[in-house]
Amino acid sequence: MTGERSAAPEIVLYGGKGGVGKTTCAAAHALARSTAGETLVVSTDPAHSLGDAFECDLDGEPREVHEGLDAVEVDPETGQDAYRRVVEALAREFRDAGLRLSDADLERLFEAGLIPGGDEVAALEYVARYADAGYDTVVFDTAPTGHTLRLLDLPDVLAETLGVAGDVQKRVRRAGRAAKSMVLGPAAYWRSDDDRDEVASLQERIARVGALLRDPARTRFRVVLTPERMAIAEADRLVARLTDADVPVDSLVVNRVFENREGCSCDRCRRDAERHAARLDEIDERFDLPVRRVPELAGEAQGVDALDRVGPFLVDTDGS
Repeated sequence: MTGERSAAPEIVLYGGKGGVGKTTCAAAHALARSTAGETLVVSTDPAHSLGDAFECDLDGEPREVHEGLDAVEVDPETGQDAYRRVVEALAREFRDAGLRLSDADLERLFEAGLIPGGDEVAALEYVARYADAGYDTVVFDTAPTGHTLRLLDLPDVLAETLGVAGDVQKRVRRAGRAAKSMVLGPAAYWRSDDDRDEVASLQERIARVGALLRDPARTRFRVVLTPERMAIAEADRLVARLTDADVPVDSLVVNRVFENREGCSCDRCRRDAERHAARLDEIDERFDLPVRRVPELAGEAQGVDALDRVGPFLVDTDGS
């Protein structure tokens, strides 16, 4: 993608119950925003369907799917790679201190799972990677509610876990240097410029993402649901958790609303229209949030043409 990019893009996250159309909404929002500035849409759902939405193959590197729009699907190995670098950094410290640590020991340490939530760690790594990558807007298609809540909890969990790992690393490092100084003198304290501290690096990235997710100046979360009781109940729980976590919720997106535009008088159309109207009234009463309504489309919401029809229900003329 070419052209000058902004330094601090707007971050929009779409989340909600599985099967409510988060991917369609995120893809449509990104497509609509791409007309005003360079945009990236990222799928953090381990069961990716973003490529299906654009009818193309995607992987862990951004690919242009439309003029002004890149798309990428999180590579789940990214979280494991971040974890492995931390384990290897700790192993180097142990070895530098004179502690024997074989490759088999290293593998057992890796498999023990010091860092929880590989998929969520991968998602956080992608947020960190693209939050300041120069796009005007970055839209995230998040995993279903349970994964999303773990994603929001993970910065705090990792802060504690990595903090402990960092303390262990520092104590081992001090012990190793003290022992070496008896033999090498001041040279024991020289370190190579390329000897990166992976524990501190990951710790800093995760902390930065945690702060970003709670920054109302840059981030907004949209909860997607359908006009059905189970989806409404799950949206209620998600909004409550997001509010407790100080994540700014922008609005609700009620997807697949049946409007009976043709005025059909058959029992099914009349019943569906009445049921959805009643559910929309319930949503308006239950939530103190703006509500965006996306009508049910004829056929599947796949391909640029279909996403282009959804976009105007999600992005206002002023770009909000």
